[in-house]
Amino acid sequence: MDYQTQGVCSRSIHFEVKNNRLTNVVFVGGCAGNAQGVARLIEGMDIDEAIRRLDGIHCGARMTSCPDQLAKALKQYKEAR
Repeated sequence: MDYQTQGVCSRSIHFEVKNNRLTNVVFVGGCAGNAQGVARLIEGMDIDEAIRRLDGIHCGARMTSCPDQLAKALKQYKEAR
């Protein structure tokens, strides 16, 4: 799935889901180190657990963050299934 982010430095997030687990997570744009770190940490994680851990994380004064945007993308993915 490709998700267009809103309100963050990254432009989009690409990920795949196999057996309800995240694979091939890639953030396009944004802070490369943080994006790669988040992607590696959640690789193989159950999508419901990822949503639980990432939902609502803020970045500074912003009401969202790249991890929060990934949680939103995963919720959208679940709704579309």
